[in-house]
Amino acid sequence: MKCIVRGHNLQVTDALRDFIERKLSKLERYFDHSAEVEAQVSLNVLKDMHKVEVTIPFPGLLVRAEELSEDMYASVDLVMEKLERQIRKYKTKVNRRSRREAGFRNMLKENASEKGTTMTALTDEEEGDDEIVRVKRFQLKPMDTEEAILQMELLGHNFFVYTNAVTDEINVIYRRKDGKVGLIEPE
Repeated sequence: MKCIVRGHNLQVTDALRDFIERKLSKLERYFDHSAEVEAQVSLNVLKDMHKVEVTIPFPGLLVRAEELSEDMYASVDLVMEKLERQIRKYKTKVNRRSRREAGFRNMLKENASEKGTTMTALTDEEEGDDEIVRVKRFQLKPMDTEEAILQMELLGHNFFVYTNAVTDEINVIYRRKDGKVGLIEPE
């Protein structure tokens, strides 16, 4: 796993960079080693607090976590625990679903091949426009509603845009103010 570590309001030392790379390398055991993954790590000092943000675009899954504490090394430990928990939760859910659908999937495998779309997220800073501060472009991965909800929770966002695998249309899952989940579908 390749790590890109950026520091805001602090100098990233070699010891801190090595600590982060060693911690991130432990996450590789959850995924196929054939794909080269690039982890984006942002370290920030806000007054007396140390904030760590990590974004890892694994093939088919975008994992993101952030933590804030009084010590940078403690923040790194906390964010790594959060990332590992998210990945284990995702892998468990995928394994359960694949076991549940194994019989049905084997029957369909003879008739059709699955789409192997990889979801990637790219962030570009918008130039010179005062209203749009960030533009995100990503390839939509066909998935069911359950997987979209899980992806939204993993990212820590209050909405998620995806292609519905059943209808092949773009849908939006969002977290309502009452804490429940809403779905927006085109007519």
